[in-house]
Amino acid sequence: MKKRISLSGFIMILIAIQLNVGCTSKKEKEKEYDYNFQDSSLEIDERVNDMISQMTLSEKVSQMRYDAPAIARLGIPEYNWWNECLHGVARAGEATVFPQAIGMGATFDKSLIFKVGTAISDEARAKHHRFSDQGKRGIYQGLTFWTPNINIFRDPRWGRGQETYGEDPYLTGRMGVNFIKGLQGDDPKYLKVVATAKHFAVHSGPEKSRHEDNYQTSNRDLKETYLPAFEAAIREANVQSVMCAYNRYRDEACCGSNLLLNDILRKEWGFDGYVVSDCWAINDFWKPNRHGLSETAVEASALAVDRGTDLNCGNAFDPNLEEAVLKEIIDEEKIDIALSRLMTARFKLGMFDPDKMVSWSKIPYDVVCSEEHYKLSEKTARESIVLLKNENKTLPLKKDIPSIAVIGPNANAKQVLLGNYHGTPHNSITPLKAIKEKLPNAKVHYAKGSDIAKGWPLLQTIPSSVLHNGKSSGLKGEYFDNKEWKGNPKITRNDSVINFVWMPKKPIDSLTSDAFSVRWTGQLIPKESGNYRIGLRASSAGKLYVNDSLKFEFSDDHEPKTRYFDTNLKKGIASRIKIEYYNYHADPQAQLLWAKLDDDLLSSAIEAAKKSEVVVLCLGLSPDIEGEEMPVVLEGFDKGDRSEISLPKTQIALMKEITALGKPVIVVLMNGSALAVNWANDHVPAILESWYPGEFGGRAIADVLFGDYNPAGRLPVTFYKSVEDLPDFKSYDMTNRTYKYFKGEPLYAFGHGLSYTNFTYSNLKVPETVTISENIPVIVQVTNSGDVNGDEVVQLYLSHSKAVNDGPKHSLVGFERINLDPNQTKEVRFTITSKQYASITSEGKEHINKEPIRIYVGGKQPNSKNEIEDSKATQVLTKEITLK
Repeated sequence: MKKRISLSGFIMILIAIQLNVGCTSKKEKEKEYDYNFQDSSLEIDERVNDMISQMTLSEKVSQMRYDAPAIARLGIPEYNWWNECLHGVARAGEATVFPQAIGMGATFDKSLIFKVGTAISDEARAKHHRFSDQGKRGIYQGLTFWTPNINIFRDPRWGRGQETYGEDPYLTGRMGVNFIKGLQGDDPKYLKVVATAKHFAVHSGPEKSRHEDNYQTSNRDLKETYLPAFEAAIREANVQSVMCAYNRYRDEACCGSNLLLNDILRKEWGFDGYVVSDCWAINDFWKPNRHGLSETAVEASALAVDRGTDLNCGNAFDPNLEEAVLKEIIDEEKIDIALSRLMTARFKLGMFDPDKMVSWSKIPYDVVCSEEHYKLSEKTARESIVLLKNENKTLPLKKDIPSIAVIGPNANAKQVLLGNYHGTPHNSITPLKAIKEKLPNAKVHYAKGSDIAKGWPLLQTIPSSVLHNGKSSGLKGEYFDNKEWKGNPKITRNDSVINFVWMPKKPIDSLTSDAFSVRWTGQLIPKESGNYRIGLRASSAGKLYVNDSLKFEFSDDHEPKTRYFDTNLKKGIASRIKIEYYNYHADPQAQLLWAKLDDDLLSSAIEAAKKSEVVVLCLGLSPDIEGEEMPVVLEGFDKGDRSEISLPKTQIALMKEITALGKPVIVVLMNGSALAVNWANDHVPAILESWYPGEFGGRAIADVLFGDYNPAGRLPVTFYKSVEDLPDFKSYDMTNRTYKYFKGEPLYAFGHGLSYTNFTYSNLKVPETVTISENIPVIVQVTNSGDVNGDEVVQLYLSHSKAVNDGPKHSLVGFERINLDPNQTKEVRFTITSKQYASITSEGKEHINKEPIRIYVGGKQPNSKNEIEDSKATQVLTKEITLK
């Protein structure tokens, strides 16, 4: 007979089972986690605090450098914080290359920039997980990206202005916010990547003196110009990281500024992310002839952390912070605060959780360089192109022309597609290549025509026909699986030319890391006598020897740069060549280049033009001569900046010679900053501005030239007529700078851009009176009154009847890019907030006067000579609003 169990007994058994399960789970949990910070069910704050509590002081300090080492005993892997994605994932192998940031600014398309940010972060995530699966955790392989650059492009001479979205704080803020949101994603728990708003703050050149300069501004300029884009990035986009700048501001180094990092960033704006120094900026605190703020690296490191810099790109913090704590220069508690911000970011990225928990880890690698991203890059390039001039409807050109000349130093220069801080493209579609594709039945005559500037020729790969290695053409290549050319080479082969981008495979199949080295040897035997420039364009590090003499060496190059020397070579006379190259990161490249310095480039250009019905002149600048703190000193250029804003003289001479032939001429500009193309404006019927347009830039240019795309880009910067129009470069006072304060007549105004169709504005609706602090609704109708489909950039400006303290003439407060078919009308709505119509006082405070304000709506800025006339000719409608 079976024994029955009472109800109470049954309940007791259930309780016992539950308790036993609970005990088992607890035991299993204890076995699963050695430390509480490994438990993904805990809140991030709790996990971060537990992690830091396990660390020694030395370990804490080690995690505050950009190349943080592993802490093996805690199971914390190494992590390199340095990564770049200004207009595509950079320096990490093949990636989609979008137009440079200044070109993105010219699109005036907020939703497009969000899509670009999303595409870039897709590729970033896919690349990171691929690297991680391969055990790679080096530079450019992480998820913390030092972009976007939202400094204000206040002066066209600044070489890094190409990295920004232009000169206007509102435009910069809108583009920056959307780009950041695209990068960081919308997952409620995990960040897609970390974006970094840089360089905080009051930073825009000169490059050559940025490590020692001390800038001053009024409170009004600070609040009105230099801070709004950063405030928007923090308050609206919740950017997780901010990079402080090299220079001082009001006597404090930006990376040690109580005003910037504590009072404004954290206290006023509530920023809760981390601050990273610009690279080696902390060294400027104490090194001779720089800021002179500290006597030693120990004091400099303590000052930076005490004022709010959490992460050091450089070598100052480790081990100096440890010594600073031991000497009681700084409390260890400050180290803990900084480290908690850093580790919070890593936890938010899911770095200490299984990949299966992080939605972003599931992005497949085939998004990298996908067709979808290629189309987005090409679309962005098309939208960025600005039609500056189109006299007598010179453009678009007809596709049935029998012949065309494509001339100029930028017509077939791949580097000019890219700008700086770029990735490695799979495609490099130059204007020449694209025009040949567009016109398969036409004769396309090409000539360089001139150097990019006097003393700066366009270098090309040295052909195998002049390189010799015994009986073979080319150079002998010895490939080693280490960085020091040690031991016997793993591979020895003949390389016909030195023109390598080792993507995606490395040159040695058995490599498990990114480190390898190559030694090339042989002879260079020219077929013509003359003066030559010989260069080596490479990433990482290398040396070039000629006849056993070291001509140059370089190291720690984070993106490919060209080093060179000039020499005289004799026809048929051999020179011994030796190149020693080593690589240490994920984007290995090496090219051996040259150019003949005394070549007659003009004659062949004139012949090409004479044989053609139309001439396309591809002129402008190059990222090889405008950029970040460069060793370039040429006429009109100064260490990456410019001392003149006109086209280089070599190009002006070419343009005059070609135009004198009487052929129809179109000038296509490719550059990162405003150009005073005064002569072209007076003598050339059509001018396009295409910036550094990305890997599909040539195709976008050809689409516009031949009418397959109707241009609608707008200038994000003012094009001045002369450097004489500009104040002192080092002055950060906004007087007579940018469209908001410039008192002269620009060559082309901010917001300017033409179309192949016409747009008319009507039915502007705004309230006649508004109560102070209320928002102002604005409604306008826009009609495509022309014959072809096109985009229009509707721009909304505001001015005060009484300018406060020489405030702006008018300010951009809204814009929308819309597409309209012929005869189609769309209604566009804006909302102007009270913050936007407030004036900034001399104390830097927002204040609203009971004075009328005026708004302007149109496809461009209001005409200062006729700013209140409601005229179809100006296509700017205006209304006055009374504040009560």
